Amino acid sequence: MKIVKELNNKQLVLSLEGELNSVTAPEFEEVIRNELNNVDSLIIDLAKLSYLSSAGLRALLVAQKIMIKKGGMVVRHPNNEVMEIFSLTGFLDVLSIEN
Repeated sequence: MKIVKELNNKQLVLSLEGELNSVTAPEFEEVIRNELNNVDSLIIDLAKLSYLSSAGLRALLVAQKIMIKKGGMVVRHPNNEVMEIFSLTGFLDVLSIEN
């Protein structure tokens, strides 16, 4: 998986490309923990994410939990397959999602 980081003032955009699964989720969680210290807003762009596993869902929850205390988090551009996963798991009610 490729993670592109873009920091604008106190807003961090993380663009994910590839698969967020049990192999790549620890790397994503490490980025989350290391990059959110001085951030008030987090945008996770999933436009190029091709697959999301339960480990990836957990990693998104870790980010959400951190950002609730700091300002907010938005998930952008999930594809239809990822949206279906969010729907089946109840994440549509947990995450703020923008298409």
